[in-house]
Amino acid sequence: MSVKPIPDGYHSVTPYLIIDGAAAAIEFYKKAFGAQERMRMPGPDGKIGHAEITIGNCTLMLADEFPEMNAHGPKTRGGTTVSFCIYVPDCDAQFKQALAAGGKELRPLKDQFYGDRSGTLEDPFGHCWTIATHVEDIAPEEMARRAEALSKEGHPA
Repeated sequence: MSVKPIPDGYHSVTPYLIIDGAAAAIEFYKKAFGAQERMRMPGPDGKIGHAEITIGNCTLMLADEFPEMNAHGPKTRGGTTVSFCIYVPDCDAQFKQALAAGGKELRPLKDQFYGDRSGTLEDPFGHCWTIATHVEDIAPEEMARRAEALSKEGHPA
């Protein structure tokens, strides 16, 4: 029997979140995004050494902060350098659900020039999530025209 280099249920790239309060983050992701917990490896001190959740068809790995390993979350580092985008069938309902679970709105939902309806929120642990639904297929020329029109209005494309 051969071993698969990429295990079933995983993709080539899997985000790994470091969080101050990983157990609470898992509960937030369940409430906000309907995450399913795949596994959890608690340490003797109660901190999570490794856990895995799925949101939609994607797996995310996460763990508590371990400063001795230079594993710090966004709040400890003073902000995140990573943002996530989740495509869902109904971004309005999902956004509302995530806010009700404790997310903080950063950018309200709106129809975007590139064919998505989306908004962005920050979770209670410092990670940013854009919730989107693709609502319009746009030809590259039309997308370029729309981007140009926005930049002339003083909006970043």
